[in-house]
Amino acid sequence: MTIQPECIGCITAQSQRVCDAIHADNALRDTILSYVENALKNADFTLSPPVLAAPLYEQMAKFANTDDLYAHQKLHASAQAKTYLPFLKETIKQSNDPLIATLKTAVVGNVIDLAAEVSFDLHEAIMSVFHTPFAHDNTELLRNALTRAKTLLYIGDNAGEHLFDALAIQSLQKLYPNITFTYMVRGNPIINDVTLKEAYEGEIDTICTVLDSGVPTPGFVYELASFEAKNLFDSADLIIAKGMGNYECMTPLRRQNICFLLKVKCSVVAASLEREIGDIVCKLA
Repeated sequence: MTIQPECIGCITAQSQRVCDAIHADNALRDTILSYVENALKNADFTLSPPVLAAPLYEQMAKFANTDDLYAHQKLHASAQAKTYLPFLKETIKQSNDPLIATLKTAVVGNVIDLAAEVSFDLHEAIMSVFHTPFAHDNTELLRNALTRAKTLLYIGDNAGEHLFDALAIQSLQKLYPNITFTYMVRGNPIINDVTLKEAYEGEIDTICTVLDSGVPTPGFVYELASFEAKNLFDSADLIIAKGMGNYECMTPLRRQNICFLLKVKCSVVAASLEREIGDIVCKLA
């Protein structure tokens, strides 16, 4: 996907939320907002929104003298997510269709998106998602693909959400014991996306292989990925990609058998998917 006019206002709003998140004083706030406003005047509309935003976040972090703008928020999101794991485990266990419950568990974490919202109500999101059908529903196609797959690459999205990803992977391992799983994370801190740090803290490496993609963007960009990440992306039988950033960066497709799991949070992605803001999506392409 490429930048649309609406994306400019969205990125500007994100920079304001960054200032709020880091409790920037007036001088730092003015510096950050002025920089972003000027940078966006010459925005390259051939780029995807995450690719355009990545260097802006890098510069904002330099202004703030930190390598992780959302370090505190990621810790809070992870702590809050952890409290729901017993409930979600039991929900999957008691479900008449464990795969659907697993996919809903994976999607529900996608509400933890600090680029869209600094605060979130995870309890409300969980209740809502489990009572909401997939607006784009390729779950049966995914079920069939899982029965044939031997290797699965699961591309993560946000910190906090990664704990739900881990639970989803464990559930999929029980349902499809012949599949080898790899969990891929971002190459360095960007917004609140999951990195190796959060993956190791969540002990995901104890349930499957964890790989740093090498990408500095809030979404998997093949051209920026490491050699190992590219090889895995090319060779995996099936890919599950979480969140809007991955969808934006991976559309149009380089390959087949990619399942996008996400909650639609903006009008640009809604238009691309022909869905509504707030819809949940399981799209196998």
